Amino acid sequence: MNKKTVKDIDLKGKRVIMRVDFNVPMDKGVVTDDKRIKASLPTIKYVLEQGASLILMSHLGRPKGGFDPEFSLKPASEVLAGHLGKSVQMAPDCIGPEVEKLAKALKPGEILMLENTRFHPEEEKNDLELAKKMAALADIYVNDAFGSAHRAHSSTEGIARFLPAVSGLLMEQELEYLGRAISNPERPYIAILGGAKISDKILVVETLLSKCDSLIIGGGMANTFLAAKGFNMQDSLVEAGSVETAKTLMSKAGNKLILPVDAVIADKFEAEARSRVVDVDKIPAGWRMMDIGPKSIELFKSSLQGAKLIVWNGPMGVFEMPKFAEGTFAVAKMLAESGATTVIGGGDSASAVKKAGVAKQMTHVSTGGGASLEFLEGKQLPGVAALLDK
Repeated sequence: MNKKTVKDIDLKGKRVIMRVDFNVPMDKGVVTDDKRIKASLPTIKYVLEQGASLILMSHLGRPKGGFDPEFSLKPASEVLAGHLGKSVQMAPDCIGPEVEKLAKALKPGEILMLENTRFHPEEEKNDLELAKKMAALADIYVNDAFGSAHRAHSSTEGIARFLPAVSGLLMEQELEYLGRAISNPERPYIAILGGAKISDKILVVETLLSKCDSLIIGGGMANTFLAAKGFNMQDSLVEAGSVETAKTLMSKAGNKLILPVDAVIADKFEAEARSRVVDVDKIPAGWRMMDIGPKSIELFKSSLQGAKLIVWNGPMGVFEMPKFAEGTFAVAKMLAESGATTVIGGGDSASAVKKAGVAKQMTHVSTGGGASLEFLEGKQLPGVAALLDK
């Protein structure tokens, strides 16, 4: 990574404003998964140990503009205080005279949590006036929110124009592991893509085909490729508008592309639907593909033998329904036992390795689904581009 990090800058006695990703799931004001809060702890602790005071900011959900208690970051600040064993002061807003007063009064080692940046609609427009007001609170800007790095917002890109801007430790780790998949992969390098739509991932398929040794495709997007091969997918999710694209990709890919050979099918898109296993060319009328079948699991397993680097983004089936989760969990376990460097691209794949109980056996589980996809497409992320070069 050619960007400066918190370790490349003197923090002693400074006020640091840090963008974190506390966009965590909540239920009635209670944080139900604190994975992202935990992921920010190393950078928070490092900044405090260096004798700085710390101002944290994040977005949460999609509020309609203006304060809304449902989208307050207060519950997240309380979870953070519990992890740190020290108090975290909560600000009433992310800018304004009162917030400025609280920021000025901060002593080294103290933490102030700003309120949801999206209470200001200007945030998502990357409004520079808003960014300037945020920047006025501190001396140094740290971005540790990889999950928001693909968005050019006031708190991720705009603010970096007004303060010395460096990466946090989590951001550094994300860029290092995902960067391996793009710039200098260990070989054999195998990528696994799943999820519903091919249209969301055309660019990433093209980029990965140019970088990896094999590309395994499962999930709903496999249906479109199978339809492009001429199979009747019956009621399976197929993107008719992407069938020609899938044909083109397959002709470019040659034998690099590995598709399912059998499927767990259902007569309805329901958790309790009737199900059975058939080969992909034998799906009966009125049925749909819901997961990869046992032959496909074996095929994928043998394809991963000897891999040195495996990158995975997207489930193999409708894994939120227990009956159709087998393929996704099987892939998670394969990766855990592979002995390869394993990089999980956030989103559903991150929750799949967690549900399968193998998250700790992965080399790196990304905190950003959308950001990791754009990074794997080879795109420049605005929140990263804005940081100081080494």
